[in-house]
Amino acid sequence: MSGNSFGNIFRITTWGESHGKALGVVIDGCPAGLKIKEKDIQVELDRRRPGQSRYTTQRKEADKVEFLSGIFKGVTTGTPISMLIPNVDAISKSYENFKDIYRPGHADFSYDEKYGVRDYRGGGRSSNRETVGRVAAGAIAKKILTSMKIKTFGFVAQIGNIKSENIDVKFIEKNPLRIADKNKLNEMTDLIDSVRKEGDSIGGVIEVRSTGVPAGLGSPVFEKFDARLASAIMGIGGVRGFEIGMGFSVAAMKGSETNDIMLGKSNGKVKFKTNNAGGILGGITNGNDIVLRFALKPTSSISQVQKSINSKGKSKNLQVKGRHDPCLCPRAVPIAEAMVNLVLLDCILENQTSNIKKIK
Repeated sequence: MSGNSFGNIFRITTWGESHGKALGVVIDGCPAGLKIKEKDIQVELDRRRPGQSRYTTQRKEADKVEFLSGIFKGVTTGTPISMLIPNVDAISKSYENFKDIYRPGHADFSYDEKYGVRDYRGGGRSSNRETVGRVAAGAIAKKILTSMKIKTFGFVAQIGNIKSENIDVKFIEKNPLRIADKNKLNEMTDLIDSVRKEGDSIGGVIEVRSTGVPAGLGSPVFEKFDARLASAIMGIGGVRGFEIGMGFSVAAMKGSETNDIMLGKSNGKVKFKTNNAGGILGGITNGNDIVLRFALKPTSSISQVQKSINSKGKSKNLQVKGRHDPCLCPRAVPIAEAMVNLVLLDCILENQTSNIKKIK
């Protein structure tokens, strides 16, 4: 199976399955000399881990990270960094009853068509549990970016048809849904409780913003910054739509309404009147905040009886039992932040060779 690596210079490779012994990630290209501790990684993994509230799967995983290589006496050595996160609460017997039946909305059928064999326990490699390795790698990228005063934060902007109207950054980590509008919390929690009682699930929209991003990141024409962000985000399971800045709303607007007017230059940085482009022009960052959003589909695993077929093509009724998120959005926030941070750091490292002045 190919396609498990991401990045050019700061390159990660994730490994492991939902119900295997462990999952993990190998990072190649991390600069030497970075002070890093397991607790730096753990704080991000704790934000992603299951069992945080009634709005997430009740699978109990501590997601305790262990460094295997690349770090000596708390400092990166420049060699590949390997991290391991054990699986301790996988209940594989929950999947025995439908191991030969394709679950609607899942990758069961497509994996069988491509590989002729699949790990049916929790979806194996197609499970979003794979993202634990991305978050671990993203934590190291975040550590480096923080030293450069670059900050990335995400929040749930919409659940179902309920949209946030205000952004209070301090409120995001103070509520189980990771929304930024406290006035919408009760309405959104009631919606999730309602669909969960129906044995169903609900989708939503995540917004991610990065501040302090320098101008000049991204490489035309096939390595544009927004293209790389799209690849990073669309590579997260369940993502069905992606937009930068004003996104799809520009289709109904005029150029005079969408163009970001430049007002002048101060302290070496150009100031824009607006940020409709989401911080990217021609595939290269312009120094404005990066603003992106993506749509996340409802969790495919629901407890309602559904019709499907087995591997022989015969019709079957299927009821997925087990522990599943009624809404994927809250735990998707740290995953998306990690992927954005990985793109940012990779492009910053690439920029060190894009201009002779940077080398000198």
